[in-house]
Amino acid sequence: MAMVDSHTHLGSCDESPARLVEEAHEAGVERIVTIGCGQRSSEEAVAFCDEFECVYAAIGVHPNDADHFRRSDESWIGEFAQHPKVVGVGECGLDYYRDHARPDAQRRAFVAQIGLARELGLPIVVHTREADDDTLDILAREAGDHPVILHCFSMVTKVDVVVERGYMTSFAGQLTYKSAVDLQEAARRIPPEHLLVETDAPYLSPVPRRGKPNRPANVQYTVEFLANLRDEDPDEVAALTSANARRIFGWTESGG
Repeated sequence: MAMVDSHTHLGSCDESPARLVEEAHEAGVERIVTIGCGQRSSEEAVAFCDEFECVYAAIGVHPNDADHFRRSDESWIGEFAQHPKVVGVGECGLDYYRDHARPDAQRRAFVAQIGLARELGLPIVVHTREADDDTLDILAREAGDHPVILHCFSMVTKVDVVVERGYMTSFAGQLTYKSAVDLQEAARRIPPEHLLVETDAPYLSPVPRRGKPNRPANVQYTVEFLANLRDEDPDEVAALTSANARRIFGWTESGG
């Protein structure tokens, strides 16, 4: 079962990236997209691209750090994005659950990074938490028909809007939790061409690894759960989500 972990944080995990990549490969994970949440972690993500053949990167500034977003951030994002294995801008977006950054600062940083993604021709990797309406309003106004990935999908009341706009929905380990009834129902309704899977490691470990630090190899459990939820074959869901990742990130079958 060949899979893609479309969103992880190799540099935030306790295990060495080399061990995590090796373990993921053994589990059938063919490619990993590691995420930058600021200049330092984005630079680290790009370095992992050079170190590991199967690793790609998305780079940006997390909404929790938006108070400090400056024009200089746009410069380094544009510079790092010249690397051939940078495949997205983000994670960026809005997080009203935590109060680490002012909402107006988050919105400005989000708009700026959407503009960069469009200029660079890269998909927008979106973090949104308790900010569904503002997130969708900004995307409608600023992104147009540009490719959007809703990381760690949680917009359970907005499925129809998300599908109509063609956004990609990436499901993480919380899909497997008993309490995630509404999210599971949303996952059943998403058309197959909109589905991605991720770990968001080291966060959101899926059942049966819940309570332990997450790792890219664990994407297999989310694939299996999603397949069972949709009454589909796990190998087919793995192949489907991998093909979707290739399409949205601009990969060819052989590489690139």
